[in-house]
Amino acid sequence: MGAGAPLLSSLTRFGFLTLPNYSLIAVSAAIEACRMANYVAGREIYAWQVLTPDGKPAKASGGLTLGPTEALNAASGFDVLFVCGGVDVRQAVDRRTLEELRRVARRGLPLGALCTGSFALAEAGLLDGYRCAIHWENLGAIREEFEAVDFADDLFVIDRDRFTCSGGSAPIDMMGAFIEARLGRPTAERMSEQFVLDRLRGGTEPQHAPLRSKRLHHPALEQAGALMARTIGAPLTVAAVAARVGLSPRQLERLFRHHTGMGPAEFSMTLRLDHARELLRQSDLAVTAIGAASGFVSSAHFSAAYRRRFGHAPRAERGPTRPVPLPLSSVPLSETLS
Repeated sequence: MGAGAPLLSSLTRFGFLTLPNYSLIAVSAAIEACRMANYVAGREIYAWQVLTPDGKPAKASGGLTLGPTEALNAASGFDVLFVCGGVDVRQAVDRRTLEELRRVARRGLPLGALCTGSFALAEAGLLDGYRCAIHWENLGAIREEFEAVDFADDLFVIDRDRFTCSGGSAPIDMMGAFIEARLGRPTAERMSEQFVLDRLRGGTEPQHAPLRSKRLHHPALEQAGALMARTIGAPLTVAAVAARVGLSPRQLERLFRHHTGMGPAEFSMTLRLDHARELLRQSDLAVTAIGAASGFVSSAHFSAAYRRRFGHAPRAERGPTRPVPLPLSSVPLSETLS
């Protein structure tokens, strides 16, 4: 739990700033964890407010709204503010919202974020020098954009007076840390049991990123895949990857083809191009910079590889309507790592 543990026990009144297209499940998970803690404790300990930039209910990404709501600039009585993001968070954050967040920070109130809400705090300059979490889909883009912020692939991060977590059900785990700090581990566990959860996860547990679903059902392949993911910007050769995991290139090739249906070079190219697509969709970086960040030494090579993988040029990802990618099996991938 770290240095934030003493502060956690003192925080009981939560403001949830819901931005347009926020993740309803993330906000609901956090609020329900507080409600259930009150229930199992047998008394009202936690309170919450749903806030919006203008006081009008904001639509979640699924089209629903939460209420009643109050405008952030008129709200009071909360002792920590969570910024709640979702899809298209960049479009949901305007200058007025950033100024309001800075105003809250100047008051000395702790700040947090759910799902992609960390983008808003980073854009406001309120995460510089902090370690924090954000939904895995946004990690690559936001790391490139905010170099002063240490974004982690963790479920949630508590760093001094900043409390950030990924989306989905992760807010239950983070709020469990608040509940444990004030009411003890048994109460936090009883809260999770009420939601039919087998356990509360720790903040340092990794998010379920796509790499874990790519059928790497072998220890050496898991190591190789993780190594490729860490070196996307400067990809290693197949021989170098094989040596790092204690295999020969031929053994690595055979394992990859048996478990994934593709060779290690093709697998690495898939990771790099998926990373590039994420940056194209989630950041304002130049296409050439995205190619370099994805390990391509020339724009022409990047564009050709991208077109083979997705059936269109990289720039098409930023058009008014994004194209539907072709199935992976229908586009041959390059067998080279560079």
